[in-house]
Amino acid sequence: MSGQDRELDAVAALLARARRILFITGAGISADSGLPTYRGIGGLYHERLTDEGLTIEQALSGQMLAAHPEVTWKYLAEIEANCRGTRPNIAHDIIATLERDRPGVWVLTQNVDSFHHLAGSRNLIEIHGSLHRLRCTECPHTRSVPDFAGLQIPPPCPLCGGVLRPNVVLFGEELPPRAIERLEGVLANGLDLIVSIGTTSVFPYIAGPVVWGYRRGVPTVEINPGDTDVSHIVDHRLRMRAAEAMPELWRRMHPAEPAED
Repeated sequence: MSGQDRELDAVAALLARARRILFITGAGISADSGLPTYRGIGGLYHERLTDEGLTIEQALSGQMLAAHPEVTWKYLAEIEANCRGTRPNIAHDIIATLERDRPGVWVLTQNVDSFHHLAGSRNLIEIHGSLHRLRCTECPHTRSVPDFAGLQIPPPCPLCGGVLRPNVVLFGEELPPRAIERLEGVLANGLDLIVSIGTTSVFPYIAGPVVWGYRRGVPTVEINPGDTDVSHIVDHRLRMRAAEAMPELWRRMHPAEPAED
């Protein structure tokens, strides 16, 4: 048996026993649906500036949205257009299925594509928000959209005439307090297993739960083809893509019944 097979068996056994699981997901899980992986949305701009001579972090900042919403929206719309038509993949589906079987399963995701929600996950902490939920910058109006097709860019608020924006965390903005509170509540209630999938864990609030588990003796797993900021502390590492690892783990959790004579 190879080292990877032993790791797969060990992780499958942990998943089969655990009732309270926190999945932490990043761009890598959505890459298997065809999305770019740089910060989950910006692979289009890797090592190049925007038409305005800005870095993508400058263009997609809260400061730029306030001063020049047309610039921020230009790149939000370009990113959304490149993601349009993609769907959740089997890794999202398996996580949602585990949640239906065990109400103690939660997902903390950096991704703004809403794939976990579309797959059926409801115990969901979208720490960076969702591109598909819009809110007015001037009044309480909100709306949900399947995509940005047909939207005036930047879109005006139909109630007050202000500018709508996606309910996402732009660069330089604070994380949503309610999402932080939900994560703290999940950790406070205790966990049996923490699984990090497709994230480099460079943000402290993404690496934090893995470090928390490490310090408390909670089993930790990483599913990622490359090395990350938490690779050196996890108990089990699967150097695999999410859509490759999750079906294999599911198969090992549900071995076929022996045929009857």
